[in-house]
Amino acid sequence: MTTKEKLLARLKAADEVLSGEALAQELGVSRTAIWKAIKELEKKGYQIQHLANGYRYQPSDILDAQEIQDQIQHAVDVTVLDSSVSTMKDAQLAVMEGKSSPLLIVADMQEAPRGRFNRPFFAAKQQGIYMSLLLEPKEQLQELPQYTILMAVAVAEAIDELLGVDSQIKWVNDIYLNHKKIVGILSEAMTDIESNSLKYIIIGMGINFSIPQENYPEELQEKATSLFPDGVATTTRNQLIITIWNRFFALLADPTTYLDAYRKKSFVLGKKITFKRKDQLYVGTAIAITDVGELVVDLGNETMTLSSGEISLSSIQ
Repeated sequence: MTTKEKLLARLKAADEVLSGEALAQELGVSRTAIWKAIKELEKKGYQIQHLANGYRYQPSDILDAQEIQDQIQHAVDVTVLDSSVSTMKDAQLAVMEGKSSPLLIVADMQEAPRGRFNRPFFAAKQQGIYMSLLLEPKEQLQELPQYTILMAVAVAEAIDELLGVDSQIKWVNDIYLNHKKIVGILSEAMTDIESNSLKYIIIGMGINFSIPQENYPEELQEKATSLFPDGVATTTRNQLIITIWNRFFALLADPTTYLDAYRKKSFVLGKKITFKRKDQLYVGTAIAITDVGELVVDLGNETMTLSSGEISLSSIQ
């Protein structure tokens, strides 16, 4: 570890004020080296109090791979990037490079974010969470849990826990708060063509964390919001990331409850919805979500079961 990394770890671990002299002696460097390291950390955005008797770390919303990795209660490698075209693509590249899984890739900014059906979404540097998890499942495809649904439950419950809110899930992969979208989730499977078997699952998401409401494009003002739309966060992105993945791995270890939780959090069930299939427009009432995550719609004279891969809801009333 560099002096800067050691200093940061020491400041984070301390409840008390640490003098420059004590830090220099503990780390085996000069006080000038401590001062320079403090300045470098502050340049990166870390908040450090300068007091008469020394320094004290203040909660800072800087993505920290080591902090995230240490606090996720499951073995996972964490990589933090300043910017990424797509963390989903980064995860795919990690497979080609032979990197081990589980691997979590988190970006401070995503340059070309895409969701379901390749739709773009709005991203903002240091005000969102853009991440993908690479997993190597041991089960056969038919034995796998519904990862997108399980992930939606994990994200929604983590948000509720940290913010004391009641988020809702729009079938199949969006998290809403106050009737506006705050999270989009996407999962992809990678197969081995030679053996015709499942090799990897990649689960990605974009979370609107502290983007001020006025910063959204005009066409998104009524559709999207942030966890902290005033731009003032009461928790850090690191803590939310940690809470999300701890909840995810807990649900994955006991995948018997997530479907019930998903159904309870759905704001689609019981609502009149509009959707298009094969260029034909349908209107019906969403009445159930099956055990494989399909949406059952009552059209009046018949029921139709919708797959998440083929249908997008155009309206919900």
